[in-house]
Amino acid sequence: MSFKLSSEQRMVTRMAREFARKELMSQAAERDRSHAFPAESLKKMGELGFLGMMVPAAFDGAAADAVSYAAALAEIAYADASVAVIMSVHNSIVCESLMRYGTSAQKDRFLGSLARGEMIGAFAMTEPSAGSDPVRQETTAERDGDCFVINGEKRFITSGKNAGLVIVTAKTDPAKRHRGISAFLVPRGTPGLSVARLEDKLGLCASDTADLHFKNMRVPAENILGGEGNGFAVAMTALDCGRIGIAAQSVGVAKACLDEAVAHAKAREQFGKPIGRNQGVAFPIADMATEIEAARLLTLSAAAAKDRKESFTQPAAMAKLFASEMVNRVTARALQIHGGYGYTKDYPVERHFRDARVFTIYEGTSEIQRVVISRHLLG
Repeated sequence: MSFKLSSEQRMVTRMAREFARKELMSQAAERDRSHAFPAESLKKMGELGFLGMMVPAAFDGAAADAVSYAAALAEIAYADASVAVIMSVHNSIVCESLMRYGTSAQKDRFLGSLARGEMIGAFAMTEPSAGSDPVRQETTAERDGDCFVINGEKRFITSGKNAGLVIVTAKTDPAKRHRGISAFLVPRGTPGLSVARLEDKLGLCASDTADLHFKNMRVPAENILGGEGNGFAVAMTALDCGRIGIAAQSVGVAKACLDEAVAHAKAREQFGKPIGRNQGVAFPIADMATEIEAARLLTLSAAAAKDRKESFTQPAAMAKLFASEMVNRVTARALQIHGGYGYTKDYPVERHFRDARVFTIYEGTSEIQRVVISRHLLG
């Protein structure tokens, strides 16, 4: 199956490529070293429409399709994976959840600000004892008049420190298991919400990953997203969308490594000729290019299924599984081709190698993707 992007999709991709390579790439290494949150870059991305890509124009979004979004996200990841993961969670999970499950009042209050980049969105489901099994989460939300009082903690929350809006899942009726989980829209500055710590991570260092604590945090009942008891469905749909985003990020990072490996293989000489003349280097590069293209097509296929309003749970899981494992193979090969140079921070492949490692872990591990895919096949 071949994907030929439309003229509009090509235009969006080209705009993302030009922005990413002009505005993001030159700063990526320094942000990685300093762990600096890319606030100014995100502001520019909001102005260009990259933070509300699939949001309707009525809410100041770009009204783009999922294929355009996936292609644009890959271009952002090519330049800076830290910026890409912020963009992915913001678009794929937060904006998407509001569009699917939000009331008119909730959309009016939050969606335009998110699309314009005036606030960044975060999604808080993972807990110290509840990762792949969200039913085990211990955060509770107890009804008190017109509010819910939330207590608990969340871990590994992308943009948790800098988010203007956090979607928080909590148990409103523990006896009902997954049907007793609700999702809440929690604006920044809500009393009782605090950032407990920031993770010191292997990669994606310019994207903050925070622990959030909730102590007697009062949230109006009108801030429930999708209705009481429907938080599990909100989360699962969000993760389907997010997995397309991670697949796109994987494709972008892998393509950056391929280009670096090709350039190095042409320039680096050993035994009187470029190392790319040796099959030991040339064949891995051929394999890298082939795997990247396969991952790209899986990603666009999942995005196209979403655009057709078909069920895309299985295609998204397949794309995320293959692409995230592919990028780890590709970054390792690129580093090997660079030899000792690849192990230094003077070359981008070292950062790409670190950034890519988490792609098989977050928003559902590779093992969870295999569970999802096999259940669709076997029932």
